Amino acid sequence: MVDRLVGSKGQRPTDHEQQTARKMYQPQQVRLFIKPFCGWCTQAMDWLDDHGIEYEVLDVIADEKAYDEMYRLSGQTLAPVIDVDGRILADFGAREIAVFWKNLE
Repeated sequence: MVDRLVGSKGQRPTDHEQQTARKMYQPQQVRLFIKPFCGWCTQAMDWLDDHGIEYEVLDVIADEKAYDEMYRLSGQTLAPVIDVDGRILADFGAREIAVFWKNLE
């Protein structure tokens, strides 16, 4: 997670923002399996970006090995699929990733 010196409006982060940032799970590795032009995949990337989480993107359309691994991990062909330190969430939207992330803590 990126430590921000200023908030989104050029202000210093509030105490609440600093506490929230400290409480988020800090993963060792995040891999996001996506399909291009997938709205749910874009939502997942936006959520991760908004929370300052670094991740690797694996395009399962362009990379057959990534597709095979996504299927092996999730048991399905739907995207997105996220692998956070070996914990898998498949076929999700922004609400589901927020709950999943909270449960990682």
